[in-house]
Amino acid sequence: MASSALTGKLEADVEIKATPEQFHDMFANKPHHIVEAKVSKQVVEAIDPDKNSITFRELQGDLRKEFKSIAATLQASPKRDGSVVHWTLEYEKLHHQIEHPDTVLQLLQDISKDIDAHLTRPN
Repeated sequence: MASSALTGKLEADVEIKATPEQFHDMFANKPHHIVEAKVSKQVVEAIDPDKNSITFRELQGDLRKEFKSIAATLQASPKRDGSVVHWTLEYEKLHHQIEHPDTVLQLLQDISKDIDAHLTRPN
């Protein structure tokens, strides 16, 4: 992305109890299990099962009304009692009056927690 006041990058970590492989598998192989609050059409740009990472790029939908481009990368890494999911949002706003996508990053964090609860619930 070109460097300007319209471009940016946000990052956040979410600690979860599920393994990195479980979390990665949900996005890589079961995306239909994930319900989002926004209309979205995305393409998976990259999947790295060895690093438990996936990059999605928004093609159409609500976010494209405000952003020329927006991509989200997740990487799940092991920790002692579960995993840490690291989210990175890279974006270019259509104009200066558009707010940074903090609410999108919060949505991704909330989705991560919901997926973790689903993956770690007792059978």
